[in-house]
Amino acid sequence: MEKRIINPWQWQDERSYVQAVEVTNVRGTLYVSGQAAVLPNGQSSTADMKTQLLQAIQNLEQVISEAGYEHRNIVRLTVYTTSTAELWPHFPILGEWIAKHGIKQALTFMEVKSLFETLTVELEATVVK
Repeated sequence: MEKRIINPWQWQDERSYVQAVEVTNVRGTLYVSGQAAVLPNGQSSTADMKTQLLQAIQNLEQVISEAGYEHRNIVRLTVYTTSTAELWPHFPILGEWIAKHGIKQALTFMEVKSLFETLTVELEATVVK
């Protein structure tokens, strides 16, 4: 697999994403459903935004690892939240996780009216080999 990053500008570098990712010679593509703070027993978290973000990241990592893919090969990440204002102070957690794994991904960040049950943040990813 070969990746090419397209960044006509540099301002996005401080925001933990890239403008576009071209991927060629792919051996596999993993489309990961939105991962949120759902506990191993299937119960949706009622915790605060920071705790839910950390659980969502952990769940995303687990799915990617169990599928045999590498976190650094996430090429698209979509972040859904019920409150941008509540999530934004904790967004550096996601940025640090992205930097830790050397991820260079196209990113979409959006506020939605609601998520399933008591969930407040959800991460959806596309990963390649």
